[in-house]
Amino acid sequence: MKPTNPRLAKKHTKAPKKTLGEFIIENQNQFGYSTGELSRLLNAIKLASKAVNHEVNKAGLVDIIGSTNQINHSNEEQQKLDVFANQVFKRALINRQIVCGFASEEEDDFVVISSSKNNSQNNYVILIDPLDGSSNIDTNASVGTIFSIYRRVTSSDKPVSESDFLQKGINQVAAGYILYGTSTMLVYTTGFGVNGFTLNPALGTFYLSHPNMKYPSSGNIYSINEGNYFHFPKGIKKYIKYCQENKNGRPYTSRYIGSLVSDFHRNLIKGGVYLYPSTLKNPNGKLRLLYECNPIAFLSEQAGGAATNGKGRILEISTEELHQRTPFYCGNKAMVKEIDNFLKLS
Repeated sequence: MKPTNPRLAKKHTKAPKKTLGEFIIENQNQFGYSTGELSRLLNAIKLASKAVNHEVNKAGLVDIIGSTNQINHSNEEQQKLDVFANQVFKRALINRQIVCGFASEEEDDFVVISSSKNNSQNNYVILIDPLDGSSNIDTNASVGTIFSIYRRVTSSDKPVSESDFLQKGINQVAAGYILYGTSTMLVYTTGFGVNGFTLNPALGTFYLSHPNMKYPSSGNIYSINEGNYFHFPKGIKKYIKYCQENKNGRPYTSRYIGSLVSDFHRNLIKGGVYLYPSTLKNPNGKLRLLYECNPIAFLSEQAGGAATNGKGRILEISTEELHQRTPFYCGNKAMVKEIDNFLKLS
């Protein structure tokens, strides 16, 4: 047997990556209410995401793709995986009695969760888009899950009320997404930067793969459904033409998947901006403030970017209803500022 070449061995030796569970435990003291409750909540999301990932990877082999022929509260056709993902996350969070309230894009109203432990109530509510980009399922394109966590504002000796959910985005204590793509990633923030974890399917464990994620200093990607061009506000039409000009580092590259999680994740890695403006058909925009825009805006700002509705900061918008919609622009700060300028001048 040939002796091992110590230089070669050293070259291929890497320090073991930190697991998501280890990272959560090590960093829970950063959080102002360090009781371990938020850590258990994040662990429950992790477990549910692995169950959804397993089912997503079987799409096409089992009867899980296609429509349920049902319409949800947002007047959108529910896909079978929409319903499955909603049930998995709901069950994981309710059965473990980790949160005191649950709200989902797929349900009309929030769910009150009572704790049987010493007659005490839990302190957090969660809002979730169980399967973002579900129209991509049948084509085997990337989809995701988006979650947003708040500390309740009502008294803990009473059941949660709607006011616990209708909070401004600046009150979020954690937010994140799971991307079911070529690899499965869980990306989240608790207000101390953005970190990404990649699932090792052989071990069923998430490992820290993208620490302290930040937007590149400049971006050249714009993500928008240009098929709706003629229905966009004048300022957005002018911005698209600006992106296409051969001048000062442009044209920018157009990339659009049709899944907010996928488009946001690519722009975060590569540098770009995501746009979902109002249209003639949807004058208030189409994306949900609580389930999509607030959590993604929180992540965007924590990664050094910005998020706006064209009139102000997304995280400052007052919320009046669970399924409230808003125009949405997020990404590199400079690119978001360009969009704001075009909207103000039109």
